[in-house]
Amino acid sequence: MSFFHIVIVAAVVAALGAVAWFVMPKGKNQTLLRTAVLFTLTCCYLMWAITYLAQLHPLIKPRRSDLRAEY
Repeated sequence: MSFFHIVIVAAVVAALGAVAWFVMPKGKNQTLLRTAVLFTLTCCYLMWAITYLAQLHPLIKPRRSDLRAEY
């Protein structure tokens, strides 16, 4: 199910980006605003995806600290 979460959220972010692209008000800062919104959406999605995937497949096994050390 993890792959589908990544794809679904990517589709939602892409839809938000498309809406932001066409809804952005016209003016001399239109390009700057579009770039800022799309860059923000991209960075937030990447941060979420990396964090989500890192929790699914951790690189290091957690160790319990309440166990006695074996000699």
